[in-house]
Amino acid sequence: MVYQPAAGARDLLPLDVEKKRWIEERLQQVFHRWGYHRIITSTLERMDTLMAGEAIQRQMVIQLQQNGEDDELGLRPELTASIARTVVTRMASLRYPQRLYYNANVFRRTWESRHNRQQEFYQAGVELLGAGGLLANAEVLLLVADCLAALGLQEWHLILGEAGITRSLLSAFPANLQDKVRSAIAHLDRITIDNLPLSDKLRDRARIIMDLRGSSADVLQKVSSLDLDEEQREAVNNLKSLVELLESEKKFPLILDLSLIQTIDYYTGIVFEVVNESESQTRVLGRGGRYDQLLGLYHPQGENIPGIGFGLNIEDLYQDLLSTQQLPQAIPASDWLVVPETDSADAAAFAYAQKLRDSTDLVRIEIDLGGRDVDAIRQYARDRSIAQIAWIKADGSPTIESLR
Repeated sequence: MVYQPAAGARDLLPLDVEKKRWIEERLQQVFHRWGYHRIITSTLERMDTLMAGEAIQRQMVIQLQQNGEDDELGLRPELTASIARTVVTRMASLRYPQRLYYNANVFRRTWESRHNRQQEFYQAGVELLGAGGLLANAEVLLLVADCLAALGLQEWHLILGEAGITRSLLSAFPANLQDKVRSAIAHLDRITIDNLPLSDKLRDRARIIMDLRGSSADVLQKVSSLDLDEEQREAVNNLKSLVELLESEKKFPLILDLSLIQTIDYYTGIVFEVVNESESQTRVLGRGGRYDQLLGLYHPQGENIPGIGFGLNIEDLYQDLLSTQQLPQAIPASDWLVVPETDSADAAAFAYAQKLRDSTDLVRIEIDLGGRDVDAIRQYARDRSIAQIAWIKADGSPTIESLR
């Protein structure tokens, strides 16, 4: 029998891990500089936690079979719901805002994963909890820009939508058709819009919503021309203020897209995608948005606490960085190979190796485990790009041989 990983799973070999860590460490440094602290939540969650408010589609969740247990359990398909649960149940006494970040694996089924495609993914991201308004929105979006700058990514742009505005614009449609109109807009499906039983006025409105994408000035002008109530106009003005602040920073190209509708349905304000476009394909590097009602689903008194966050897809960042030659091309070589010259030198060799490891700087030390002659030891060290060999005598005295 040839043993293989489970369908949708894969193994990361040492060089894969080095490349993954290279990305994660640079993101972590940015998170720390912005005052965010790491949180680690359970990989396994109750289904009612994941499904609260129908935030997650059930078919996305990989569920686990339980023997004699009432609770349905699933592997987390994203981190926001788990962090929301943790904050309101375990961190309720702390002051807001809370700046939290994560670096974790998630599991989800997609249409592609039905054909043995990947079901385990790695993400890094942040959640800014207990803060609403212009400055909190701007902080998260500018933090995204800092993350990608730290990775040296240049060819990317941010697509910015506003779920509250889009949802309110859809409220003008008949209730029995809203889901179909929303789905058609999300997929830019003009044929469906043309064939739905809508009045000419509503059909034109659907087409306008579908076309609310492009430069911020054009989109804001188009949406302002619609018949908006006072609440909708306030939301548009808030979006305009955010766009003006972001464009004054000149950190990234911005596309305003009020047809942007996320799969996850707990977003209440701005939503966004980080997109890289090359000649061969368009790749979504990350997503995020504002969710001001999600934490209230887990709060004992139903108190709503504002939140906004994003998640970056480590695999997609990895694919974009491959062409830049920035990622490690080999696993780190050991600095020393410590070799006991005789059996009676074994203890002295371990002691010498420990002395080297006690350096304030990271030093990688290998002990030769025997069974090779001198020439084979030297060849092993050269093959592994080890810089120096320390030949240890029984009295602990070393003979240092440099291989460079």
